[in-house]
Amino acid sequence: MTEPTPRRAAALDLLDAVVHPGTWRGWDEPVTALPGYLDDPGYRADLARARERTGLDESVVTGAGRIRGRRVAVVAGEFGFLGGSIGVAAGERLVRAVERATRERLPLLAAPASGGTRMQEGTVAFLQMVKVAAAIADHKAAALPYLVYLRHPTTGGVFASWGSLGHVTVAEPGALIGFLGPRVHEALYGEQFPPGVQVAENLLAHGIVDAVLPSGELAAAVARVLGVLCGDTTGARGSRTEPGPEPGTGPEPGTEPEAAAVPRAVPSAEESIRRSRRPERPGLRALLAVAARDVTPLSGTGAGERDPGLLLALARIGGTPCVVLGHDRRETGDGRPPALGPAGLRVARRGMGIAAELDLPLLSVVDTAGAALSREAEEGGLAGEIARSLADLMAVPTPTLCLLLGQGAGGGALALLPADRVVAARHAWLSPLPPEGASAILYRTTERAYEVAGRQGARSADLAARGIVDRVVEETPDAADEPEAFLARLGAVLGAELASLRTWPRAVRLAARRTRYRNLGLS
Repeated sequence: MTEPTPRRAAALDLLDAVVHPGTWRGWDEPVTALPGYLDDPGYRADLARARERTGLDESVVTGAGRIRGRRVAVVAGEFGFLGGSIGVAAGERLVRAVERATRERLPLLAAPASGGTRMQEGTVAFLQMVKVAAAIADHKAAALPYLVYLRHPTTGGVFASWGSLGHVTVAEPGALIGFLGPRVHEALYGEQFPPGVQVAENLLAHGIVDAVLPSGELAAAVARVLGVLCGDTTGARGSRTEPGPEPGTGPEPGTEPEAAAVPRAVPSAEESIRRSRRPERPGLRALLAVAARDVTPLSGTGAGERDPGLLLALARIGGTPCVVLGHDRRETGDGRPPALGPAGLRVARRGMGIAAELDLPLLSVVDTAGAALSREAEEGGLAGEIARSLADLMAVPTPTLCLLLGQGAGGGALALLPADRVVAARHAWLSPLPPEGASAILYRTTERAYEVAGRQGARSADLAARGIVDRVVEETPDAADEPEAFLARLGAVLGAELASLRTWPRAVRLAARRTRYRNLGLS
């Protein structure tokens, strides 16, 4: 009988591709015995063959090493070891690695490749996923990043537990990823699973993963993401992990010198609304391109939803790491900017959750002609999602900053507005409805839209006078005519505001936020 030819484990190849040479330190204790109730000679023979074939003693490898200079804990699955299945020993190894990463305050990268639960070990193996998920929840609750790289294949309970809990989730190109494996589906239902569904690229299109990257690009992506989620290595991080500035020692928000801008007369509501609607006016993507670095766009809710009306990203603005969420004014096929629907608000709430879990400031950007008006939006619970977005924004424990960048119509704008500080571009505006809608309600015609907007106090100057906006950034020349100069000036203001907000004691800042909105309209 020919002995199986040893081959290098794919998990080790991944470590070589991601971890800097010479820095890897394994954490695994040897697996020496099975529990008595698993004393099955056939299973023992399967384990022996798997160990000889891969050179590993179990289906997961754990340890820590440096990725672009930062020490990171890594847990990687090996599909060549009994299909990467998770039994009691592998589950315990995973939990111990996660717990050690939490104790040592290390970010954690998981790279599963697995068919799921180890059938030979039965129900007790199935329940290992519970304790693994609980350990990861504790890791995230300690404000530590958890990143996932889904490799080919990742299915079953592994995908439904530690494979789906990442703050950021990336997949290997062409990887088979799904809950029910194709072979199981065919055995149970007598038909093949629809082709192309459980493929990494399709998951990206549906907002379940954030990117599809080959392993050769993973180290750079991890470094970029952790540069935001962890801050830099000099300790310029938020309050719960690395020391930041002493509370209250920074300047009051709004007192930093603003880059030079030519002063001008306050424009009318009509002028601002017309200028805000110019197709050439720069939006959120242009702002990030000019004013941010280390930008990592996130795809969707992670639950099969994405919305072209909302952009979610991790970024550094003026040196401050933050979560950015806002309206995306890219045009759709009919030439109009996308309206914000319920899925977009769920994407926004994902961003709020990341900011809260990882103690990161949150920047929301308002630039919308209004929320989606459609049967799908109504049946998708649009009103409830606006309400939950408002409630979540008011409760985010970290610093929050809102930018009114352009149009601000209706509930779609309101859902992203509440913040510790609000900055507005000069031609930005905010109103209960698009001005034409308000005119139709009051006068049964859209002809008086600008008159109504003026009376409603929609202009940035009116918003500042009423305490809704804290700071107005000039647009002279018009932002659409010289976008880079305007966006650079705006980025400097946002960076200064974010840095200043981080120096406020949390209790003081949260109390001020509640007081701010409690007292609106009373003075």
